[in-house]
Amino acid sequence: MSQENKNDKSNFAIIALSVVLVVMSFTIYAISQSGSEQNAADTITMSGYAEEKVVPDTAALSIGVVVQADTAKDASDQNAALMSTVVAELKALGLEDREIQTSYLSVYPVYNYDKEQTITGYSASNSVQVTTTKIGNLSQIIDRATAAGANQIGSISFSVSDDRQKQLREDLMNEAVADASSKANGLAGSLGLKVTGVQTASISGNDNSRVSYTVAETAMGTGTGQVSTPIEPGESTVSMSVQVTYYIG
Repeated sequence: MSQENKNDKSNFAIIALSVVLVVMSFTIYAISQSGSEQNAADTITMSGYAEEKVVPDTAALSIGVVVQADTAKDASDQNAALMSTVVAELKALGLEDREIQTSYLSVYPVYNYDKEQTITGYSASNSVQVTTTKIGNLSQIIDRATAAGANQIGSISFSVSDDRQKQLREDLMNEAVADASSKANGLAGSLGLKVTGVQTASISGNDNSRVSYTVAETAMGTGTGQVSTPIEPGESTVSMSVQVTYYIG
């Protein structure tokens, strides 16, 4: 066979192979496009929602003592004595060391600016942050602390403890997913189809479990027959929503 014939056959084989590869490429592309369109057409997306009213189980408040005296040492000593009495009273109510944390401590001069700046005395401040789940004892905590010498009560905030929030999230997620699933099954059934699986899912939450308000920072000493300081934690709403895309067939 001549060299020219061999070259012609080789060129023909290369051309034929190229045509086959092009045809296969178009076939694979068409199949993938058909599959994508089929997948997109065979899904439905549903949202689910769940919420729960929650009574806070944790409270935080600031309790402090402010004292003025002629010297810094006298102010500091008097403040320390009163604060020690206040802390002892808090512990007598059943509060533990971990529930009482020093949050502010200072000693500073008090000035008179009438004619010229002069120091007229010193002020000593000491505050502790009380964080407790004994919400039912809040009135007692405030009243007995002020009776022991506390003359500043800071803002009170109510919240849901971490453990409780974790359980709430799990419960609400299950309820929201069940809500979405029920809707999806209902819609699929009305179309003569069935839910066969889940393609994607997303979740979002709205945690309003932290509520706060302020109790005036004044002395609230108690005496015989005096009404206890009213404290009401109220309730807040925790919610969760999910969005799920289902396969149907």
